[in-house]
Amino acid sequence: MPAIPARRRKNVLKYFVDKPTSAAAEAIRNLRTSVLLSNIDNPPKVIMSTSSIPQEGKTTQSMALALNLTGLGKRVLLIEGDIRRRIFSQYFELPNTNGLLSVLAGNLSLQDAVIRIDALGADVLIGEKAKTIAADIFSSERFAMLLETAREQYDYIIIDTPPVLAVPDARIIGRHVDAIIYTVKWDSTSHRQVREGLKAFEDVNLRVSGLVLGQINARGMKRYGYGDSYGAYHAYYAN
Repeated sequence: MPAIPARRRKNVLKYFVDKPTSAAAEAIRNLRTSVLLSNIDNPPKVIMSTSSIPQEGKTTQSMALALNLTGLGKRVLLIEGDIRRRIFSQYFELPNTNGLLSVLAGNLSLQDAVIRIDALGADVLIGEKAKTIAADIFSSERFAMLLETAREQYDYIIIDTPPVLAVPDARIIGRHVDAIIYTVKWDSTSHRQVREGLKAFEDVNLRVSGLVLGQINARGMKRYGYGDSYGAYHAYYAN
């Protein structure tokens, strides 16, 4: 996944809409195909996005994948599973409203809590600041029931979770999903961090569906001898 030339997160979705033939947009299409074919007999419906540490691009990837799936006419729900940081508001305007915790508390139905984001073409269930420990929230039976309800109402559910090395939330949420996408920031995240993150899932008997090498810099790739092969596809893209 190439680095997206958007200085602000609010411009990310606009970039994908305005540049449907860009290298980044094509990378998301490739990702979608890979994920949906990861289990041919039982195609994944609930997809989780995580990483080793913060700022590896997993949230941007979640947004782009949701946008891509809605472009196919699919009903998509994007869940802000990182309720500790809650950065969805940096991508699009969100009203000061209730979300995930209100549904789990029984104060709102899923249908009443979701927000329709026209730029995304999807429904979004935002996170809320919690007094309860986040790991306990995702371990609850109510969260499992919420996902079962979402499965009935949507074609795909994408959950953006915290980094696996930071907190246990991703490992807990991972028990309820069909596919786990693990993002690694190119030329930044260490091998040790990736190995430790993958082992954290392995220790709780969860299989990571695949890794995404994100925020690749084409010029920087030349330092490692990949410049020519990476640039060979340039004619197919319109950045």
